[in-house]
Amino acid sequence: MAEASTTTSGTAADIGLTVAESSPRPPELARAPQGAPNVVVILLDDTGFAQLGCFGADFATPNIDRLAAGGLSYNRFHVTALCSPTRAALLTGRNHHAVGMGFLSDMTMGFPGYTARIPPSAAMLPRILRDAGWGTMAIGKWHLAPRGERSAAGPFTLWPTGVGFERYYGVLHGGANCWAPNLVRDQHYIKAPAHYDDGYHLSADLADQAIAHITDQKHAAPDKPFFCYYAEVATHAPHHVTPEWVEPYRGMFDDGWDRWRDRAFERQLASGIAPEGTTLTERPSWVQPWDELDPDARRLFARMHEVYAGFVSHTDAQIGRVIDHLEAIGELDNTVVILCSDNGASAEGGHVGSVNEHRFTKGLPESVAANLEWLDQLGGPRTYNHYAWGWAWAGNTPFRLWKRYAWLGGTRTPLVVHWPAGIAAQGEVRTQFCHAIDLAPTVLELCGVDAPESVDGVAQTPLHGASLSATFDDANAPSPRAEQYFEVQGSRAMYLDGWKATTDHVAQAHGDEVAMMEGSRSFDDDTWALFRLDDDFSEAHDLADEHPEKLAELEAAWWAAAERYGVLPLDDGYAGRMPAIYPPAYPPPAQARYRPGAGRVADEVMPVLVRGFTIDAAVTVGPGGAEGILWAMGDWTSGLALYGLDGTLVLGLCLSGDQFRLATPPVPSDAATLGCRYQPLSPDSSIVELLVDGETTARMELDRTFPNSWQNGGTGLVIGHDTGFPVNDDYQPPFPWTGVISHVDISTPGAAPPDPAQIARESLNAD
Repeated sequence: MAEASTTTSGTAADIGLTVAESSPRPPELARAPQGAPNVVVILLDDTGFAQLGCFGADFATPNIDRLAAGGLSYNRFHVTALCSPTRAALLTGRNHHAVGMGFLSDMTMGFPGYTARIPPSAAMLPRILRDAGWGTMAIGKWHLAPRGERSAAGPFTLWPTGVGFERYYGVLHGGANCWAPNLVRDQHYIKAPAHYDDGYHLSADLADQAIAHITDQKHAAPDKPFFCYYAEVATHAPHHVTPEWVEPYRGMFDDGWDRWRDRAFERQLASGIAPEGTTLTERPSWVQPWDELDPDARRLFARMHEVYAGFVSHTDAQIGRVIDHLEAIGELDNTVVILCSDNGASAEGGHVGSVNEHRFTKGLPESVAANLEWLDQLGGPRTYNHYAWGWAWAGNTPFRLWKRYAWLGGTRTPLVVHWPAGIAAQGEVRTQFCHAIDLAPTVLELCGVDAPESVDGVAQTPLHGASLSATFDDANAPSPRAEQYFEVQGSRAMYLDGWKATTDHVAQAHGDEVAMMEGSRSFDDDTWALFRLDDDFSEAHDLADEHPEKLAELEAAWWAAAERYGVLPLDDGYAGRMPAIYPPAYPPPAQARYRPGAGRVADEVMPVLVRGFTIDAAVTVGPGGAEGILWAMGDWTSGLALYGLDGTLVLGLCLSGDQFRLATPPVPSDAATLGCRYQPLSPDSSIVELLVDGETTARMELDRTFPNSWQNGGTGLVIGHDTGFPVNDDYQPPFPWTGVISHVDISTPGAAPPDPAQIARESLNAD
């Protein structure tokens, strides 16, 4: 018999009649270089430049401080000033607009820079490392999957497991309730492994999972390195933490944000995080001087910061557990640990803070008096709390402004790099200008992996970032790049050869900011300020009048970068984006039928409820009468549920923390459908009705309308029982329906796009 030749995975094998007469050619299997390091990227959320101990805070962060003491701290590291864009830049090594993530993944627009879809031409770091032999795992917040593609129907292409991560555990959306998150494992939603009453907290859960994933891999393949992307949901609001973490800070912030900022600045100067000669920027006019606040406001705002400090310390402790585990299994020395934040501290609590951020979503006012009623519950399961913006200003010491602005308060965050096997220097500060896009090239170089020219036959866009590795052993090494543009919600800046120009543009999307902040409200009227950052660390001294030619050069460079990377068209609000929003491939229907026995139905694939709806459950009433949950969405921070209680039909409502309740007379035992109807009457009023066999049995008029979605993080619809927290104190989950539910029908006036302002508020609130 003649010998044949065949190909297996690109290698030729000689095939004879028998194995003895054949010559095998095994496939080439990916294997990392001998001694290649592990990589752990720890990404914090909304953590400002001065909110870690090693960067000037008086919060206890011993584990992060340990990483800084054993490695390097970078004091001129920059991000995009917003969540999804920074994550896209970090994981692709390319500018965010150039990969379609010019804004949040929740706002999908039909312009190249704003599609919210990272293209195949920008393969992410996990895909490259996986193909090179690393195990890859993502833990925590994702926020890179487009709206409409985060349900059980997928597509899963832009979920973590679709872009190169082999394992995933966390939350797909921009935020989460730390006590009752909407969790995903790999490609499906799951229930939290425990309840608040059992001591559950999301940050601890994420640390558990990171440890378990790393351990699993090392048990199975001890010599295989891993890439772990550990993206904390903390320290984003809600600032959820148990009292024992808050108690050590009681009274520490009673003298307010002005003096706290002064002390943080002193610590920064003493440690070298802020260089000698740095100017502490002035308090802006819209942040009230602490000494001018009344006693009630001081008491409230101080407590908000105590809770936040406890939240930071709790987060640090969970990070410490992961670091301790790496050390215990002998992997810490050869693990590159990179820790940073996605943007500066958040001011989305507004000037008086919030006990329930869902009020921000609906544009509802906050007051000191109302928030004081919740003082002792801040951080607990009934709150969705965020501190007042004076603390965001202080948390970004010594810079101006905060998250969502191209000023340094939004774009400059802590960066710590720790790698004992590869970095000899310990506890030193590095001053090179660098950006999130530089982290992927750095990791690839340290791993000895080249950025591919093609992935799956798709030519790759060259990386925009450059490696930081030269700075590890040489404090005087040049910055990896000399140019970087910034744009976020119309706020713009340009860095070029040590100079930075920044606009005074104010985003037209945030109530307190629009009403109170000074600055331009029109792109035509924007004023650019000019700073020599090599001599002015804090962006404090405007040199525009002294160097008009340099300012013109930087403005021109910004426009060139905007053209090159797809920044245009600009928009500084929400409504202007509406005409450009494109729907998902399978838009939400106007009518839908759901059956019990499945998981939650994601908000964004349900019929759009804000224009009005009727929800009917086809049921058999149990022998004891109407009892248990028919369906539920959200919880007691914002949600609604229809249930039987003591034989009556009840609609429980929580509208941004405010409770409402509507009940019927006893439900007949032979009732076949139980439901409710909602009808908005105006932007500030609506009617809800309860229905038994299609007939109205109770009616209530409200002084507000329903939100676009009930929970930041997308809790969706659950049928026949409830999970997590209840909508009110009438019941405790799961509280199952005691009869039979055939199906639940939702009918709306017609499919319509959700309000873009609400979508963006929800996204920013959860970003």
